Amino acid sequence: MIDMRRLDRAWLRRRALPAALLVCWLVWSALAWWTAPRADDESGLQRDLAADRVLTITRAEGWDDRGPWGARPEPRFAERGSTVVWARPDGRFHYAYVPAPVSDGTDDEDGADPDPQQGVDPGSPSPAATGASPDPDDGRFRDPWTDPLADPRALDATTHFGDTRADALADAAAVIALVIGAAWLLTLLAAPPPVLGTRWFWFWIGLLPFGVGVLAWAYRECWRADAPAARPRRSGWSGFGWWLVGGIGLSLVVVALGAMLGQGVVPSR
Repeated sequence: MIDMRRLDRAWLRRRALPAALLVCWLVWSALAWWTAPRADDESGLQRDLAADRVLTITRAEGWDDRGPWGARPEPRFAERGSTVVWARPDGRFHYAYVPAPVSDGTDDEDGADPDPQQGVDPGSPSPAATGASPDPDDGRFRDPWTDPLADPRALDATTHFGDTRADALADAAAVIALVIGAAWLLTLLAAPPPVLGTRWFWFWIGLLPFGVGVLAWAYRECWRADAPAARPRRSGWSGFGWWLVGGIGLSLVVVALGAMLGQGVVPSR
């Protein structure tokens, strides 16, 4: 007599699980691609401010993306950071290199504006005549009023970081990635021994970036679980080696695609 419960469990593991993982991965990849921070410049930030397209804005010092492949990249918040990060109504994050204003540490005693001609030899030629920079400090000290966070149009955006559509979509992508990882790991531990490699082999393979290793496991060990392996099962050391080589290879592929297609198609930090 056929045990229908065992048959149902086998069908769920071999057919339903990989199909569900694939659907979740497609949704995750779309959300992660859409909300991935995209490089911009100061003029782009000014255009977004002028068009009222800046929902949140903050300063940071680069990005923290040391988590697993599905973790949401977080800006390393810094009050004097040189990276300005802002969220737009379309659900995307942008960032630009905009150094924070720096004061020279001197204040006029009576609070009056300093005389721009003070300390200048009346007989010396003007900067325009010599081709020199009219800024005596060569632009090292930015006008405080050029700070985008001090722009009146950005004052409200500095108080709402974390509650925009971009944040919601990025958080949804992180949750889906967590579900994919949990389903893979629990099935890997509870299912019968894998065919192609040991559990340790697939553990390392599953850590490959962008969930590629989880998809490989779902295809080989679930969808094609009945196909025998052509060689002895691969060990955890083999999986560790493939994880190193595969991680480097995928990173190089992303860099090459970004160089060919641009930040709009292949965002990178």
